[in-house]
Amino acid sequence: MPNFDFFSVPTIIFGRGQFSRIGELAAALGKRALLVFNGSEPIAARLAEMLVAAGIHAQQFRQRGEPKVADVDTALNVARQSQCDMVIGLGGGSAIDCAKAVAGLLANGGEALDYMEVVGKGQKISRAAAPWIAIPTTAGTGAEVTRNAVIGAPERKFKASIRGEQLLARMALVDPELGVSTPANVTASSGMDALCQCIEAYTSSGAQPMTDALALRGIRAAGRSLWRAFLDGTDIDAREQMALAALFSGIALTNAGLGAVHGFAAPLGANFPVPHGVVCAALLPHVIAANIAAARAISADHPVLLRYADVGRLLAGEPGMTNAAAIEAAGRVCADLSRDLAIPPLRNFGIDEAAVTPMTALAKKASSMRFNPLPLSETALEQVLREAI
Repeated sequence: MPNFDFFSVPTIIFGRGQFSRIGELAAALGKRALLVFNGSEPIAARLAEMLVAAGIHAQQFRQRGEPKVADVDTALNVARQSQCDMVIGLGGGSAIDCAKAVAGLLANGGEALDYMEVVGKGQKISRAAAPWIAIPTTAGTGAEVTRNAVIGAPERKFKASIRGEQLLARMALVDPELGVSTPANVTASSGMDALCQCIEAYTSSGAQPMTDALALRGIRAAGRSLWRAFLDGTDIDAREQMALAALFSGIALTNAGLGAVHGFAAPLGANFPVPHGVVCAALLPHVIAANIAAARAISADHPVLLRYADVGRLLAGEPGMTNAAAIEAAGRVCADLSRDLAIPPLRNFGIDEAAVTPMTALAKKASSMRFNPLPLSETALEQVLREAI
């Protein structure tokens, strides 16, 4: 068994109706909150009302689209000018990552690029972030429990992270009822992101026993419930299972790392107007196939193959499948699910053959790529993207 470290948000509150507790929970952390939100305005308004009722001043900042360097710096200035002593992120991963970055910068000083990997100075987040609470309203990124904030740098044509255990939220409040109003297309793409993260964390070179347990449970939950949540957004049982899958995916990835799917997601999302979950859904079956081929080239019983067999059995819902059948099922079920969820192809977002070589070159620099279960050649990576288009 390998040695391992494990990082997690100190308090996770999960369950239906738990959103109503936010006033009392937030009051223990501060008096002036920056509320970073996206998505549902009624939910944000309800949150603001509960904060005010608890004696907390709520300064609101709406995050539009995936956070960019300018968004984070603008929100940070709002927080500083308003003398905020805490931050609350409400919504999808975009709002939560922006809130996470702001909380970190409030305590550590400077601006976003000072701490960003790859495209920035890469300074270490050395001080604990200002107290902050993550409240997801979509089931996808698991950003509520990760220790990195993904920020876009359009001028550098890349998305990169501000990273460090000091960025972990003080509290993650996950109420499945907040996801009921999520549109079907967002349910589909964000859900595929959660599933992808569980699969990549389970097969990652950084996988370890604690993340394995969470990732496998998340794969099972998403495999059984994503289609149901897509068909009927009011199916609270399905929403609950997807919220759990996203939560587990976030804990797993922040400890085990991801892989080539998310390696590609960084440059593709920065250079094309494609939702992150759509990138994950499109690439996942092809990355699985490439990793299986690379493992078989080494050994017919390579340990990575056995992990993909575990994935295939869970997704197919057939625990008695042979290894050979289960390995084949891993990628096939992901491809079938993406089709059934009406996930649009990458070509719909302007990604074509001309993008293959430059996007592959950028993807190789992404931090997630180093956790891919096996090294993939540039030719193999280019073929993955070509097939996903």
